[in-house]
Amino acid sequence: MIRRSTLRAQIADALRDEVLSGRLPAGRGFTVKEIAEQYGVSATPVREALVDLSAQGLLDVEQHRGFRVHVFTPDDYRAMVEARALVTESVFARAASPVTPPDPDDERLVSVRRRAEAAERAALAGDLDVLIGYDLRFWRELGDLVGNPYIAEFLDRLRVQCWVFVVPHLRGHPGLRDSLWAQYRELVDAVERGDAEAAGRIVASSNEYAAALVEKLGRTALRCSGR
Repeated sequence: MIRRSTLRAQIADALRDEVLSGRLPAGRGFTVKEIAEQYGVSATPVREALVDLSAQGLLDVEQHRGFRVHVFTPDDYRAMVEARALVTESVFARAASPVTPPDPDDERLVSVRRRAEAAERAALAGDLDVLIGYDLRFWRELGDLVGNPYIAEFLDRLRVQCWVFVVPHLRGHPGLRDSLWAQYRELVDAVERGDAEAAGRIVASSNEYAAALVEKLGRTALRCSGR
């Protein structure tokens, strides 16, 4: 038997995946009743799940009307990437002195490496549907391994929001998917050998890629419009 709290989480996860994939596009509105009928469940866990997603910044509550997928702007994206860079790079800067490498048999490290390998393959193949899930799990597990769990939770939220903004644009301009950031295994190698300086450089490259991506998207849109 599924407990209500579990059902609530399952619905929230399913809807988050719908938003991340673009199947629930930015600006799309819907009601609790629509979602409850779609999943064949009662309204209560659906309402709770939607409130959770609203708290994560993915949905907007429309008074007496329901919910709407939040619309992130390029300026929102730039601000999120900047915040992400400030936090991640400061984490590794604090660890700039030599650190004790994690146990190579640590199950958490083994899991992070599996995520890294899968994410890297997906990035090199330009497979967004596979990449998004593995990218989120990789950074979430890496954050739990090397950082503060509260910081890891904050960064996970920012990363989800960044993907929500950028995925529709990447799908609209497939050529940009040929150069997705893919240094996942290199980052795990640096963490495994306790090289905080190298890990910091790789994390910085990820943030630099994300910051440059929005500008590439803008230039591509201008070329497509013939301007």
